[in-house]
Amino acid sequence: MSLKSFLAKPFARWNVARNKKYIDQPVASQEAVFQQIVSKARDTAFGIDHDFKSIRTYSDFKSRVPVRDYEELRPYVERIVKGEKNVLWPGLPAYLAKTSGTTSGAKYIPITAESMKEQVTSSKLALLQYIVNKGSADYVSGKMIFLQGSPALDTKGAVKIGRLSGISAHYLPSYLLKNRLPSWETNIIEDWETKVEAIVDETINENMTLIAGIPSWVQMYFERLVARSENSVGALFPNFSLYVYGGVNYEPYRQKFEDLIGRRVDSIELFPASEGFFAYQDTLENNGLLLQVHSGIFYEFIEASKFYDENPPRISLADVQLGVDYALILSTNAGLWGYNIGDTVRFVSLNPHRVIVSGRIKHFISAFGEHVIAKEVEEAMTVALAAHPEARISEFSVAPEVSPKEGGLPYHEWLIEFEKEPNDKEAFAQTLDQSVQNQNVYYKDLIAGKVLKPAVVSPLNKGAFEAYMRSQGKLGGQNKVKRLSNARDVADLLTPYLATS
Repeated sequence: MSLKSFLAKPFARWNVARNKKYIDQPVASQEAVFQQIVSKARDTAFGIDHDFKSIRTYSDFKSRVPVRDYEELRPYVERIVKGEKNVLWPGLPAYLAKTSGTTSGAKYIPITAESMKEQVTSSKLALLQYIVNKGSADYVSGKMIFLQGSPALDTKGAVKIGRLSGISAHYLPSYLLKNRLPSWETNIIEDWETKVEAIVDETINENMTLIAGIPSWVQMYFERLVARSENSVGALFPNFSLYVYGGVNYEPYRQKFEDLIGRRVDSIELFPASEGFFAYQDTLENNGLLLQVHSGIFYEFIEASKFYDENPPRISLADVQLGVDYALILSTNAGLWGYNIGDTVRFVSLNPHRVIVSGRIKHFISAFGEHVIAKEVEEAMTVALAAHPEARISEFSVAPEVSPKEGGLPYHEWLIEFEKEPNDKEAFAQTLDQSVQNQNVYYKDLIAGKVLKPAVVSPLNKGAFEAYMRSQGKLGGQNKVKRLSNARDVADLLTPYLATS
């Protein structure tokens, strides 16, 4: 055992115990956050516009601050981009995180010194919690890689701009700096395929113990390692023990990863975003991510099924229930107020508060009133892969086919890039369809009523999703494949890659 791993264990226990006092008093912790951020922002432009000085309670806040998405908040953000101070939060933000906009170009999410500190603290807690759970800190003695966007930053006026993952790269704890890979020169390579090859060059002969990144891009890295070495990842890196990921459900990838690694390794899931770090997996046994209730974020929740109603009810953490899909609404110490992040969450525990990410409020299929969500299709894929263990997938996306060219009933089309096809593709499709029916009574009724026919699986050529993402300029980094859509925007772009046999 190295000195670093020896010292990491008491350090981990102390930090986890300190966080627990807030987790054990979630409602009081949230009330403290609420009062702190409202008080701090009372003299900002937003605070003046919404009479923060008169806000005493959550009810006051709801009556003065409507729920907004980015487009509705954009006028305030544009003032910050132009250099105006004290708009959403005192002073200027430390960074603007650049993300892809949905309707009018790039989005710039403010990150303040206060919110960045909480991002770092929460990510650190996730790794320290793992040490406490395992009773071992061996991974801190080896090399670690975080597959991420370029850490090179631009500026707009006095504010630095970059991708969240690139900004975060500047905040690795000092005691881990010597462990981190890749080098700065490799990390700033913009072309993803060139970057992956350079990362392979730098890591193939190292003692890698922790690897982090979105599953689809880590899979590409693993495949390049295997092709280069003609050996499994686990044989190359015998001390590799922890995979850290976020943003995408890992389960559909797990079997493929285990094939590439040659064994099972521990994994922990994180729930970070440019808007804040919300939750992390705090146990290897239980389902769900521990909500961070004292990290500068005040959470509100709107039932997803009621989100598009006129004046849907907004509730705080005190009133959430198990098993309900909620749109996640944030007010933060970065100056986001009543902000609809677009994600939906479902509570799987209330003591402590643990959530799963169930989808996106705009990512669903409801061409016929079925309202199938991301969590349901991802669970269906997990069930199908378990029922057909010979099958392996690289990626998939689901869309409605409303007017089939061949005629007949409409259906949900599953466009799947198989690494290895199931022995019986029809049975695989039936398993997918039945799993969605078991989870979604509306979909089940449409199948039973012969409004829809059962799901259709359309295999894609190998490399289809990589080619599709490249064509959209979204290869690598933090870009993710859209798993389902209520239209055929993704599906139509994937049809050129349909397998011919």
